[in-house]
This record gives sequence, structure tokens and C-alpha cells, in this order.
Amino acid sequence: MNAPLPESVRTALETVSLDDKYCLQHGRAFMSGVQALVRLPLLQRQRDAAAGLSTAGFISGYRGSPLGTYDQALWAAQKHLAANHIVFQPGVNEELGATAVWGTQQLDLYPQSKKYDGVFGIWYGKGPGVDRCSDVFKHANMAGTAQHGGVIAIAGDDHISKSSTAAHQSDHIFKACGTPVFFPSCVQDILDRACTPLP
Repeated sequence: MNAPLPESVRTALETVSLDDKYCLQHGRAFMSGVQALVRLPLLQRQRDAAAGLSTAGFISGYRGSPLGTYDQALWAAQKHLAANHIVFQPGVNEELGATAVWGTQQLDLYPQSKKYDGVFGIWYGKGPGVDRCSDVFKHANMAGTAQHGGVIAIAGDDHISKSSTAAHQSDHIFKACGTPVFFPSCVQDILDRACTPLP
């Protein structure tokens, strides 16, 4: 016969929710890498609010493995995104998605129409899409971001051409565009590194 569970364990088990991966403020939440990418803008919005900023988020890109389910995860988390002023609008192609995200960094050009202090952005795409967007990335990088904005470009690489017509590795293109690159080593690293300002 098994001993009864301690009260603290029973309480924790009773309060576990599938939404913990997006809502839990303290403790441990289990999520996949793609779910961590959905949680990322939610954390940025909370971080900005704690600093007294009213920000919004914008996510666009184009699907392709291994990020092929990112858009589905974003749609499934729509209520969490909407509650945090985060808009997800997939692009018709990689370049249009990247250009739309770039547009969110031009708030300072039109200060009279500012609804938010800043807009942070996420672009996502498969490795060949990174190649296609190099012109947008170069120009967006040279233009810079809004004062309280910022953009992360997420590339899904297929080094052994498992689901692509050609093998690809995106860090070379990002470096050629002058874009800093980081490689998360685990799911927690996605959240820790992306929410830490660069030196």
C-alpha cells in the first residue's frame, strides 16, 4: 500500500494546468521548444510592464520544418497573446513577413501616432527563407530598432537536408547581415537568453 501524498504535493497536483506553460509566474512549467517560443513574447511583455512600459508584440514569418508547427502553437495560444497585446500574422512569404516585422521598428518615425511605447517583434522561417530575406535583414539591421522595440529572427535549420531540397545553416547569412547570433542549448536557454539584453 502506498503512503498518502503530502498536502503540498496534492495541492500542486490539483492545480496543474495545460496553460501553465504560458501563464505560470513561479515554479516549474513543462513545455516544448516551440511552446517556449510562444512563451517568449509573453515574457517580454511582462518584463516591459514591470519596467513601466506599455508595449505590444508582432509575430510574422513563414512556416517550414523544423518550425512548421510554430504557427499552430501561436494560434492555439491566441487568448494569451491577445491578452498581452501580441498580434500574430503569418506572412504570405518570408520577405513579406520580415518586412512587416521591420515596420514595427519604425514607431519613432511617426511619434504622433504612437499607441504603445514600443513594439517587439519575432520573425520565423526555415533556413532557405533566411537566405531569401537577407536584403530585408541587412536594411532592417542598419536602420536599427525603436527605442523600446527589438526583433528576434528565429531560423529553423536542416543541416542534413531531412525535409529540405538542400542542407542549410543560417548563422552565416545572419553574420553577413551583421546580426548577432545565439544558439540555445536547451528549452530553458530559449527563455533565458532571449530575455537577457545583449551587452
